[in-house]
Amino acid sequence: GNYEAMMTDSAEKRAMDSKSLTDREGAKADMQAELEKSESEKTSAGKELMVLEQYMTALHAECDWLVQYFEVRKTARADEIDSLSKAKAVLSGADYALLQTGTRGFLSRRH
Repeated sequence: GNYEAMMTDSAEKRAMDSKSLTDREGAKADMQAELEKSESEKTSAGKELMVLEQYMTALHAECDWLVQYFEVRKTARADEIDSLSKAKAVLSGADYALLQTGTRGFLSRRH
C-alpha cells in the first residue's frame, strides 16, 4: 500500500516535472527566437537611422547654402529681370538714351 502509493506519486511528480521542464525549454526556445528577431530588427532599424541621419546632414548643408546665398541669388535674379525688361523694351523700339550716348540718330539733321 503505502510504498506503492509513494512510488505512484513519485512517478506522477517526475512526469509532471518532466512536462514542466519540456514546457520551459519550449518557452525558452520561443523567447530565444523572439530575441534574435528583435536583435535583427534593431540592427536593421539602426542602419535605416544612419541613412536618415546622413540624408538630414545633406539636407541641412543644402539648406544652409540656400540661406547663405539667398540675398546674392535674389539680387542676381532682380538684375536679370531688369536686363531682360530693358532688352525687351529696346527690341520693342524704346529709346534709351544710355544706349545712344554720343551718337547721332541717322535721320537727324546736321545744322
